[in-house]
Amino acid sequence: MSAYPSIEDHGLIGDLQTAALVATDGTVDWFCAPRFDAPSIFASLLDAERGGHCFIRPADDGYVTRQLYLPDTAILVTRFLSDDGVGEVVDFMPVVGSEPTDRHRLVRLVRVVRGTMAFVGEIQPRFDYGRAAHTLEQVSADGAVFRADGVSLTVHRIGGVVMHGGRRAGAMETSGDGLRITGTLREGDVTGVVLETGGAGPARVSPDEVDALLRETSRYWREWNGRSTYRGRWREMVARSAMTLKLMTYAPSGALIAAPTAGLPEQVGGERNWDYRYTWVRDASLSVHALLGLGYTEEAAAFGVWLMDRVHESVGERSGPLKIMYRVDGTCDLVEESLDHLEGYKRSRPVRIGNGASDQIQLDIYGEALEAIFAAAEAGLELAHAGWAQLTALLDWLCDHWDQPEEGIWETRGGPQRFTYGRVMCWIALDRGIRLARRHGRPAPVDAWTAARDAIYREVMERGWDGARGAFVQHDGTDVLDASLLLMPILGFIAPLDPMWLSTLRAMREELVSDSLVYRYNPSASPDGLSGSEGTFTLCSFFYVDALARSGFLEDAELTFGKMHTYANHLGLYAEEIGLTGEQLGNFPQAFSHLALIRAAIVLDRHLDATQDLVGPTVREAMRRLDEPGDGAGSWRVPGGDGDA
Repeated sequence: MSAYPSIEDHGLIGDLQTAALVATDGTVDWFCAPRFDAPSIFASLLDAERGGHCFIRPADDGYVTRQLYLPDTAILVTRFLSDDGVGEVVDFMPVVGSEPTDRHRLVRLVRVVRGTMAFVGEIQPRFDYGRAAHTLEQVSADGAVFRADGVSLTVHRIGGVVMHGGRRAGAMETSGDGLRITGTLREGDVTGVVLETGGAGPARVSPDEVDALLRETSRYWREWNGRSTYRGRWREMVARSAMTLKLMTYAPSGALIAAPTAGLPEQVGGERNWDYRYTWVRDASLSVHALLGLGYTEEAAAFGVWLMDRVHESVGERSGPLKIMYRVDGTCDLVEESLDHLEGYKRSRPVRIGNGASDQIQLDIYGEALEAIFAAAEAGLELAHAGWAQLTALLDWLCDHWDQPEEGIWETRGGPQRFTYGRVMCWIALDRGIRLARRHGRPAPVDAWTAARDAIYREVMERGWDGARGAFVQHDGTDVLDASLLLMPILGFIAPLDPMWLSTLRAMREELVSDSLVYRYNPSASPDGLSGSEGTFTLCSFFYVDALARSGFLEDAELTFGKMHTYANHLGLYAEEIGLTGEQLGNFPQAFSHLALIRAAIVLDRHLDATQDLVGPTVREAMRRLDEPGDGAGSWRVPGGDGDA
């Protein structure tokens, strides 16, 4: 167990087609190539012995580590501090552009900035999740090549051999079927390696060449970060979240993956270990709001093209015109399998690749997709005629199928239900389609869409509402609460001061909220077909901030948002979930978490900036009623007001 670093003890680097995780001890313990969803080359995060790794660290004990990003970049620096000296490993991946390529470079620059430090490094790849044997070829003073089943990893050494007191800094030798690097550096010395997939034979790389790559990569990220229009209170957190979303975007298609990792557990030792290296229609659609809110229209437009391509390719099967997830290139061969030869992160098994949820029926994806398309149109990114025709067919299908049972947003495996959130998002889909047709003068069966939209609204209000609980519930026939319903006022299904909503918010606060952390639902009360439990869901915590702000609880929202910052890792990154003692759980970093942080920051800024005098005393009094008893149903008379709130 001690062989595994904490999930949060990592930084993310990438080149916009793939990515790697670097632990605070200087180990690259996760790297897939040539794409995010390709088989792994380093995966010691899932099996310390069989997964493969590349580490560089001080040879002697008695040091501490610190890790940071160079400001406004995705260049990661791992620092080692000892009495004798301070050394650094600078990790980055030069951006490769928008054309798919097998050639990816991971630069590991080693330097000493004070005193002296002896380093040791080891390169032990294990191709295809540790299933493919490899050979070690062309070993020389300049590097070597690892080969396995047509895949290669070339090691290029940075700089020449530096001699100090008879010891060579950067000396490379074989170690079994891997490589070992040793040596002592003094202040100003530079060495390291460049790991390249799809390259030729090894060649020595000069420090000047590496410095040029470093400056070029830094310039790219600084210029990209400089395009942000965000000027609010949480610039550093928002900027890091935006860069994290960018790092998880596959540039050739514009698709955003849910996370760059697979198999990391939602509960250590449990079975909730999924592969998130794919593009969920839901996640990526929600990211459009975040990207547009920061001024990144190019990225939002690229995903819009990707999404409409999926609509165009689809047929009206029972599961609908859209799959819930795809690979980054738009294909959907996501057969789920278990890697039984891997022990899993801290023995959390099974380790899964692929994703069996890809064939589930999840009706909410249509609402998220239409909300993204609507937001893009409002920002000036309108659909062409062909796209509108495809969208019309999609909404026609939804009119006929919105009332069927489904698996829901959380991809439960306990059987289909008529989930309230799915109904709400079907309403959103039809509502946004109607608005698009009317605002832009597009031909559409608006009467039929309106009839279906209104029927959905009535069903949610009648069957999604539990009068005894005084709250909207997960699905009809249950009294279980569900944090996904925090989006009801955020997306405009219900007014944020509606008594039914305020009562629901109170019920959620009492049952699902632990300090600032929010659970998705109670698995023991709503069996999801899986054993074990899970942590609080970071996405829901940021949605809670958003909902609080919209409902007028600005002090609570600001405090909750501030507390959530304490759960970020040392670099400002979030996994999918947070455990009882603040540990990160699930795949890391998680796009859902970061896009929700951005949205919450933008909304909270807007409400805090509003003049307090604009909120009248009668409305503030109504807000305070959240803490008072009552079922929340029916009308609610505002003290001193002229009518029902």
